Amino acid sequence: MTDPSQIAFARFTPVAQALHWITALLVFLTVPLAWVMVNMPSTAHIAGQLFTLHESIGITILMIIVVRLIWRSRHPAPPLPQGFARWDRLAARASHSLLYVILIGMPVSGYLMNATGGFPVGFYWLFNLPGLPKTQELSDFGFQLHVVVGQWLVYALVILHVSATVWHVAVKKDGTLERMLPKQKS
Repeated sequence: MTDPSQIAFARFTPVAQALHWITALLVFLTVPLAWVMVNMPSTAHIAGQLFTLHESIGITILMIIVVRLIWRSRHPAPPLPQGFARWDRLAARASHSLLYVILIGMPVSGYLMNATGGFPVGFYWLFNLPGLPKTQELSDFGFQLHVVVGQWLVYALVILHVSATVWHVAVKKDGTLERMLPKQKS
């Protein structure tokens, strides 16, 4: 294996790196927050605050993903390190695309679930997003997408993403993670 410290890596731009790590942090904040908020009594004083925080983080993730997609359209991803098999390249492309889809789908389905269920969707206690006509069928559909399917896809894709990173760092030692880290001073 090649010593990664001896390889010059093509890196993502500092903006792309920052957006990636901010997104990761927000995902890792909102998932346990969701577990707590849905498992506490709805009458708990803090329950409404946790729902607003969860919704706000979800909206923030959606906005960051939109910015990431715009940035990415103008600043393509750097090439993968040498030695990636065709299946490895396809798996990377597919898993990243699915992450984008789910990180857009979760806030949209959460909004649909609440806005058509007659619940306000707040953004950091600053304002509420516009509501939609109350429609139980759409609210139920949003629930199915967000809770029944979406959360499990988030878990699966995040585990896959982190596991692939660990594989590339610990086993292959091919510098894949270096692409998403700032260049270290020598």
